[in-house]
Amino acid sequence: MSRNISELSGRKGLEDNLFDKYGQLAQESGEPDKEELAKLAKEFLIGHANTYGATTFYDFLRPSNQGKKVYICNGSVCLCAGTQSSLEEKLASHFAKDQIGEMCCLGRCHENSAFQYAGHNYSGNDIANLDAIVEQKWQRSDPYQVKHHGKAILTSTQPTLTECVSISKSFLSTDSADVLDQIETSRLRGRGGAGFPIASKLQFCRQVEQEVKYIICNADEGDPGAYSDRYLLELQPYKTLLGMIIAGYVAGSNWGILYIRGEYPESVKSIENAIASFHSAGLAGDNIQGAGFDFHFKVIKAQGAYICGEETALINSIEGQRPEVRIRPPYPAQEGLFNKPTVVNNVETLAALPYILTHGGQAYASLGTASSSGTKLLSLDSAFRFPGIYEVEMGTNLSVVVEDLSGGFIKPVKALHIGGPLGGLVPMDKIMGLNVSFESFQHAGFLLGHASVVSVPTDFPMVKYLQHLFAFASHESCGKCFPCRLGTKRAEEMLEKAQNENYQIDQRLFDDLLHTLEEGSLCAHGGGIPLPVRNALMYFHDELSTYFKES
Repeated sequence: MSRNISELSGRKGLEDNLFDKYGQLAQESGEPDKEELAKLAKEFLIGHANTYGATTFYDFLRPSNQGKKVYICNGSVCLCAGTQSSLEEKLASHFAKDQIGEMCCLGRCHENSAFQYAGHNYSGNDIANLDAIVEQKWQRSDPYQVKHHGKAILTSTQPTLTECVSISKSFLSTDSADVLDQIETSRLRGRGGAGFPIASKLQFCRQVEQEVKYIICNADEGDPGAYSDRYLLELQPYKTLLGMIIAGYVAGSNWGILYIRGEYPESVKSIENAIASFHSAGLAGDNIQGAGFDFHFKVIKAQGAYICGEETALINSIEGQRPEVRIRPPYPAQEGLFNKPTVVNNVETLAALPYILTHGGQAYASLGTASSSGTKLLSLDSAFRFPGIYEVEMGTNLSVVVEDLSGGFIKPVKALHIGGPLGGLVPMDKIMGLNVSFESFQHAGFLLGHASVVSVPTDFPMVKYLQHLFAFASHESCGKCFPCRLGTKRAEEMLEKAQNENYQIDQRLFDDLLHTLEEGSLCAHGGGIPLPVRNALMYFHDELSTYFKES
């Protein structure tokens, strides 16, 4: 992070955004022109090395992206489902090999065979209509189950614009301190993975005396297997936008930024349409509902980098810097985007705020457990009989979700990887002992995280899955700290070699590597990847033992 670049990047304001310009320069060829990047550096008074170094980090801006026409999902669910090799063969009938790229993940985990073409995502049997897709004459809506167990908050019917006006008038006529009290009473914890109370973030930001502050909606849902944020962005956008306005009102911010992953083009369009509707209804812009409060939205389309799900890397990205993790303190609530106080929360967290303000914080707190209030969205993959988005009250036994709500599996499954690549790898015989809450998973040695669910089939080699995790972690590392940058790659190489050569991994050496990642990494990316690996080594020891040797 460079504080000077942060200042220089922000001097033109959000509307003239450096990161946006990177994407604009890459629209035609897939890679920004070096001469244009040099001009951009001069315009923003920063070095050419800064613009070039930043853009070459992203999957959709780096030189290897040039000429790509179609992208295949290489996420964990599609890997376990085994659909992508056949998909690539079919795409090869229309595209040259160097025109086919990869994306991770497209959020089509409910039916796989996922690919993106011309700014639209496809999956399932869509490939059968490839001719029409290439001619851009065919599209369909994306079908998946959306159900709830207990109180429906996030999956309830989206409020109308008229209802949004009523909600906004109500909280804008209430003292912002009282609004914060309701959020604090709700005990809502961040749904992005860390579980940090949103009221605390808002309070920290609120206390800083600064004229300019920012609310960022972290919609860079990068966990393979997760698509709950995509559901909210595309089918419940008003709840998310209202939540951002509420957060802005409490923190004293007049700007809300939605950082939406490039792998979700439909989400970008849905949110942009919703913002336009908010403007037409007087719910966004200057003097909202005549209450004297201004709030403006800015949509930023990400360019392919999982690490941007980490809040400080995301802030660097918006500034046009290389998306490396920042050392804390200072924390974003005190010094974040453009060195201004910034609150970052994910889509699901913000989307819960309208319910809290409408029904009261106690109504929300009465749901769930003492440490995990409210409800949680789970993303279930294609291995389930009824895959989709399920909203359950916190504290619901996981077996209710797996066996009752989703109808069980269509094929034998030996483990569920819950909470993204850094989440716990849960063997099936542990399901009954878990409930959907932060504390239940933590006490059992797992991690709820984003609550994405990737099913690992019985016939899928666990060693291959672990290699896949480390390959993902290595590719997506920001590279700032040595343990993560080097350790993830070394682990990937060892697991690959153990499968394809007469080689056994030294168990002590491997344990040392995991320990170094856990203790030496700057953020949860490197520090968290050992968790599912340790789970696998513990619960699938017999299957993995042939690949390891005792030192």
